Amino acid sequence: MGIAFALTASFMVVEFAGGVLAKSLALVADAGHMLTDAAALALAWAAVRIATRPADAKRSFGYQRLRVLATFVNGCALLFIVAWIAFEAVQRLLNPVPVNAKAILWIGTLGLIVNLVVFAMLRRGDSHDMNVSAATLHVLGDLLGSVAAIVAALVILWTDWMPIDPILSLVVSALIVKGAISLVRRSAHILMEGSPEWLDQGELRRTLEQKIPAIRDVHHVHTWSVGPQDTFLTMHALVNGAADQAMVLRDTKALLAERFGITHTTIQIEVDDCVDKDCAEDPIKQARA
Repeated sequence: MGIAFALTASFMVVEFAGGVLAKSLALVADAGHMLTDAAALALAWAAVRIATRPADAKRSFGYQRLRVLATFVNGCALLFIVAWIAFEAVQRLLNPVPVNAKAILWIGTLGLIVNLVVFAMLRRGDSHDMNVSAATLHVLGDLLGSVAAIVAALVILWTDWMPIDPILSLVVSALIVKGAISLVRRSAHILMEGSPEWLDQGELRRTLEQKIPAIRDVHHVHTWSVGPQDTFLTMHALVNGAADQAMVLRDTKALLAERFGITHTTIQIEVDDCVDKDCAEDPIKQARA
């Protein structure tokens, strides 16, 4: 991942400089897309190292949230880049600017080769690491950007039709904006302590109440993520008075881990009724009622 990041980031600088010198928005747009690839690779690479850092007294959850912050900032920066490229593309459609098609062709071809090498490197590990798999999708998208730059160069060389450069830059920008919006939305959801999108809290409650007979009611369920994959849960479980509370606690934790993959849980066992005054404000219980 480190080598793939170095190759992508280095060529991103080369492509951006080449795009500016050749006056090609297609190359500049593709360089912006390679920035998303470099960021994705950097996050995947950093994740391996950050995960090894132990939690301390000031950061009881460790350093996982840093990955989310970096993703959010990166996504916002990409949206700004897309807006700038789109504005410039519209200006060039209205007032075409001559570009150096041969330079675009050479740089676009070199970019395609770099992306193919990086893609091949990542394909060997994407089935074992979700971060690498996501980075591989980014690189795959950048392959299309390199192809767009090559197509723009060939069209200009053959037909001298300059509008193809800003048109294809808009196409590449569309590829960037979709991924950028997804990055911002997902990272913002985690930063807002949102419940994981894959988790249905209603199903979780029903499963616990049906599979563990001693549990009469489950409420005050709160789930959130510290990082992209680490889910945490707190909840109250109302049990029968004769129930073995220690056994209920063990069975609940085991079921949450086996069925939902949630291993970091804090569970409050209650016998008579919920001891908190705001139990009636539980949104899921209100919906069920």
